[in-house]
Amino acid sequence: MIGRISGRIIEKKSDFLLIEAGAGLYYEVFLPQTVMQRLQENQDKEGCLNLVTYDYHQIEASRSRPVLIGFINEIERDFFEQFITVSGIGPRAALKALNKPISEIAQAIHEGDTGFLSSLPGIGPQRAREIVAKLQGKIGKFGLIQDCQFIKQKETKKNIIEEALSVLIQLQYKKPEAMQMINKALEKSPGLKTSEELLNEIYRQRHGERPPAKNAGL
Repeated sequence: MIGRISGRIIEKKSDFLLIEAGAGLYYEVFLPQTVMQRLQENQDKEGCLNLVTYDYHQIEASRSRPVLIGFINEIERDFFEQFITVSGIGPRAALKALNKPISEIAQAIHEGDTGFLSSLPGIGPQRAREIVAKLQGKIGKFGLIQDCQFIKQKETKKNIIEEALSVLIQLQYKKPEAMQMINKALEKSPGLKTSEELLNEIYRQRHGERPPAKNAGL
C-alpha cells in the first residue's frame, strides 16, 4: 500500500498529476477537484509537494490496474474512505463527486441537505438520500476542515483579476500586456482585495509612484 507520495509535479491535467518521486519513478495521482484547487497549500517553489494517498486496484474487463488518489492530509482521506462506504459509491465515483469543499459536503450530510448532495457530479436524489442515511451523525469532524476559505479567496482573486483585465482592455491595452501588468502588481502586492486596488497598484508601478502615506496631511 502507498500511503504517501512526495515529489515534483511534472505534468498537471484536469483531474490528475504526474509526479516524479525520485529514482526515475513517475506516478499518476488522481485528485478530487476540491483538492486540486488547493495544491498551493502543500507545494513549494520548485513544484514539489507531499500528498496523503489512497490506493486501490481498478478492475476492468480484462485487467486490473493500480490507481492512486491524493489528498492534502489524512483527515480528507478519512472522509473519502467514509464516503465510499455508501452503497453504489466506489472510489472513482467519489473522486468525481468531491468537486466542492469537503467541509460543505460534510455539513450538508449533517443537515440532511439532499438538494446540495444531489448537485454533486454523479450523485442524484436517490444516492443523496442514501448518503444521508449512511453517514449522518458520523462525520461531524469533517465539517471543521478549513477548505472553504481558501477556495473562496481564490475565486475572489480570480474575479478581481478578470475585472481589472476587462478595464485594461477597454483602455486599449492588449491582453498579454494587461496580464503582465496584473501579474507584476500582484507579485509586489499579493494582499490586494479589490480590482480598484489592483488598478491603482498597476498605475503606481507604471508611473513610479509610491503609495500615499497613511494620515497624510494630519
